[in-house]
Order: sequence, then structure tokens, then C-alpha cells
Amino acid sequence: MMSANTIRKAKKLVESGGVSKIDDDLFQIKSSSDPDKSYFVTSDTCECPGFKNFYKFHHGKGLKANCSHLEAIRIFKKENP
Repeated sequence: MMSANTIRKAKKLVESGGVSKIDDDLFQIKSSSDPDKSYFVTSDTCECPGFKNFYKFHHGKGLKANCSHLEAIRIFKKENP
């Protein structure tokens, strides 16, 4: 389940121009906590610590990892079909 905070962060990233499309399924997204940092993200993986830790914490529970960067891509794609 997506937290409201994650969705809020994702929307802010999209609105502030933090999402750059590099290729059909490759995006570069700025970190919301560190403006000097950015992550490469595809539609189902992200290199941010939150995504990596998700599987560590929820391993084997059948949950799909998520983070504000992945959510930002979904919003971005909806707005830029």
C-alpha cells in the first residue's frame, strides 16, 4: 500500500521538474532529500536506498517494492503520454 507521504513526494518531484526521461523505460530522478543526488529508475526498479531496503525489510512477503521515485514515473507517464 502506498503511503500518502510517498505520493506527495512523488508529485512534488514531477512538479519541480525532478524527473528526466532518458529512454523509453529509463528515467533520471532527483533525490527529494539531497538535491545533488539523483537516481536512475526504470518502471520497476530504483537504485535509491528506500527501494533496496524494501526487499530487505519485507523479504518474501510478496509485496512489490515501491518508492517515491517509482511513483513519480507513474505520475510523469500519466501526464506525458
